Amino acid sequence: MTIKVGDKVPNIDVMLGTADGPQKVKSDDVLGKGKVALFAVPGAFTPTCSARHLPGFVDKAGDLKAKGVDKIVCMSVNDAFVMKAWGQAQNALGSIDMLADGNGELTRSLGLSLDAKGFGMGERSQRFAAILQDGVVKQLFVEAPGAFEVSSADYMLAKL
Repeated sequence: MTIKVGDKVPNIDVMLGTADGPQKVKSDDVLGKGKVALFAVPGAFTPTCSARHLPGFVDKAGDLKAKGVDKIVCMSVNDAFVMKAWGQAQNALGSIDMLADGNGELTRSLGLSLDAKGFGMGERSQRFAAILQDGVVKQLFVEAPGAFEVSSADYMLAKL
């Protein structure tokens, strides 16, 4: 079942890709306090994710924070080493938390997994964004397959 507005994000072990290396945390530690702008991508270093999705949030980080967002989190079913490298390559570290859901457990628990085996990518996350308040979903924007509209930084800014 897909998570919906009003639901609390499950508290699951995940990893952060940080400048200091991988850090094991609970999802509540990253998503459970304050107003969080969460967005998820099918894969680090993939075309749309690298050319448009993450860069949009890097560019709009100040605008999101000016609208009351305490933290911006990028999530992908990738390992923490990849998320750190991608964050470094995109100049995101420091302004965006790079959340590695390496085993896809958080993504599955949200009901937002994507079967990308046909592309040789295994199980991934659907492209989505959410506004969370203290770990509770206040707004949820799930993309149609192949689309990139409602999970963008600009769309999220318009909804805040």
